Amino acid sequence: MDWKLEGSAQKTESRVLQEHEITLDDPGEDGVSESFQLLQIDVGCEHWEQETLPTGSATWCSKNVQRKQRHWEKIVAAKKSKRKQEKERRKANHVENTGIYPQHSKRFLRSLLKERLLEAKHSGPRLCIDLSMTNYMSKKELSRLAGQIRRLYGSNKKADRPFWIYLTGFTTDSPLYEECLRMNDGFSSYLLDRTEEDCFSLFPLETLVYLTPDSEHALENVDLNKVYILGGLVDESIQKKVTFQKAQEHSVKTARLPIQEYMVKCQNEKNYHSEILTINQVFDILSTYFETQNWPEALKKGVSSRKGYVLQNSVE
Repeated sequence: MDWKLEGSAQKTESRVLQEHEITLDDPGEDGVSESFQLLQIDVGCEHWEQETLPTGSATWCSKNVQRKQRHWEKIVAAKKSKRKQEKERRKANHVENTGIYPQHSKRFLRSLLKERLLEAKHSGPRLCIDLSMTNYMSKKELSRLAGQIRRLYGSNKKADRPFWIYLTGFTTDSPLYEECLRMNDGFSSYLLDRTEEDCFSLFPLETLVYLTPDSEHALENVDLNKVYILGGLVDESIQKKVTFQKAQEHSVKTARLPIQEYMVKCQNEKNYHSEILTINQVFDILSTYFETQNWPEALKKGVSSRKGYVLQNSVE
């Protein structure tokens, strides 16, 4: 078997050399024709040598490679399919959470958001964050308040019927302003009003309603002719009736969220019950009620069970 292969190889080599010599000695052919003939000889030789090799091992190797190739292609296809499904799932969640169709460009969505907020400035409900009490707050408390302002603004952007927001008693040289710039991306371009004026001098007193948990009067509805005030105060020492006393000093009406009317106390390990909420939690309740006109649904949105209160229906 070996001497046959060697003989075939010698014949092939001799044949190649002869044809090569004939091609070089032919004076009638140009350079292009010479290269083409050499290419033909090499290809023919390679094909002839392949036919003389035993086919058993080559066929087995080819099948093995093909099997591995098919297995790899299946893995790649499965990964592509999984990535596609994950992408579709994220798109569906985005549509569900924002209520906005993904075919719109970011520029269009920004212009739509700006239009909604500016419309609220002229005809929507008004909410004032009283920031005149920040001088007595620690840096940690200021950072927490800056985070609450960010979350409040984010919730307002997503609302179908947004409020127009005022930050009153807010100076650009204050530590709170620095914290807002540090913690909130794009804070300087927020669509809201910032002013150094106090809320009590900015609006007629008869239009103001200061929301405080210490009030005796429960809030019944959201009136477009009123300006609702939230005290921008994060106080870890839990000083009582700070915002209530401030409202009384200016003879301004007060109101509390109707937690006692629609919720009941629930038992917990620490026996803890509190109606004190962050400004973004209060805003979520107001915003939800303004859209749904349903206090139980709104309170469920902002009052967690950790506060020690649950809806009456859930107990029954």
